[in-house]
Amino acid sequence: MTRNSLFAEHARLLDGWRRDVLLEWDDKGTLLAVTPDSTQPAGVNKAKGPVLAGMPNLHSHAFQRAMAGLTEYRANPTDSFWSWRDLMYRFAARISPDSIGDIARWLYIEMLKAGYTSVCEFHYVHHAPNGQHYANPAEMAARVVNAATQTGIGMTMLPVLYQYSGFGEREPTPGQARFIHTPESLLDALVSLRKAQPENGNLRYGVAPHSLRAVSKQTLGRMLSGLDREFPGAPVHIHIAEQTAEVDACLETLKARPVRWLLDNFDVNERWCLVHATHIDENEMGAMAASRAIAGLCLTTEANLGDGIFPTHGYLADGGRFGLGSDSHIAVDWRSELRLLEYGQRLMRRERNVLASNEQVHVADRLFDAAVLGGASASGRAVGVLEAGRRADFIVLDADHPAIAGHAPDAWLSGVVFGEHGETPVLDVSVGGKVVVEARRHRDEGEAFGQYRKTLAGLLE
Repeated sequence: MTRNSLFAEHARLLDGWRRDVLLEWDDKGTLLAVTPDSTQPAGVNKAKGPVLAGMPNLHSHAFQRAMAGLTEYRANPTDSFWSWRDLMYRFAARISPDSIGDIARWLYIEMLKAGYTSVCEFHYVHHAPNGQHYANPAEMAARVVNAATQTGIGMTMLPVLYQYSGFGEREPTPGQARFIHTPESLLDALVSLRKAQPENGNLRYGVAPHSLRAVSKQTLGRMLSGLDREFPGAPVHIHIAEQTAEVDACLETLKARPVRWLLDNFDVNERWCLVHATHIDENEMGAMAASRAIAGLCLTTEANLGDGIFPTHGYLADGGRFGLGSDSHIAVDWRSELRLLEYGQRLMRRERNVLASNEQVHVADRLFDAAVLGGASASGRAVGVLEAGRRADFIVLDADHPAIAGHAPDAWLSGVVFGEHGETPVLDVSVGGKVVVEARRHRDEGEAFGQYRKTLAGLLE
């Protein structure tokens, strides 16, 4: 098996920035050795700048990328998440297998260029607009997986279990007809998808109960039991406590707050990702941190939808873990997500550098390291760290970019996250050791963007 190599004058490892790092990986994209304080071997390429692990994107609804900017007007006097959701349902009704593939392909190129090297796709548009199943029950998901394969991004595909329109097992609305599955039909579709596109180093499968309002205790239990039979240890993601109205309805129906109810009724552990979890109290915060589940924070979307601000300061103090998602893709940039994560806490507390720690006084360093590790856990894939046994997923920063040029290494991430200086500082991107972005260009971006524009024009006709 060929031994592939890259030499980096600077690379960020588990213990921080190290000098003269030799990265070596096999043909399957798994790192064999990561050796600091090395000498550049003859014939081995040298990275054009500092090297870091690629950022996992732990929460994506790919089709919503085509909606970005289309809902920024007041639809009614009390415009909110719920009125936005009505508009989103109208848009989702127009999505076809071809269009979702075109949108996802362009989105994943955008992610790669931003330095996201993997994505967890929370996929819930399953069927035809009237709810009728396609001949291939996993048709829509298959198009999204194909888009990931074509672009080279790593993927965790998470088909969504959606059964009810609200707490108390309320009947789904017509606008939700495309989303509806039983636990058994969802798992059947996922098994058929795996048969057609087997898991590999770049592809993993899991499931996503949409939310506590969209499933029951019984059906969630059935889905988890079936998952463990077919996909042992697979990731489980769920929307939870995103809106105060959701918390109120859960209290009324289930007599507990959402996160508290979930922790009390299921074995929530490190395989789980609790997406948003915005409105948690102190009791839930400590219990969620202790569970080792990942908080899936999507700051630009949460701000766009007026969700609220996650209590990050207290959660991290309790030892909680988190990762980043771009969700509705108002922005496709992990730097924006990290910046807003810190700025939200500054605005709430009227302090600066709130999320630094005694061990890591640079906010950007602490947040970046936590986000890549949390995102890796949520993806269920061996990513997030440059070390032997993990995937060779990494990004190369432009050494001459104004955000880092002339700065010492301990200021590089601060410049990248908190400085906006023109074009992205992400220069090159590799996934599984294969270069997918070089000099800020993806090989397919011209053709993919042309098809995306054509598809978007049809959707908006």
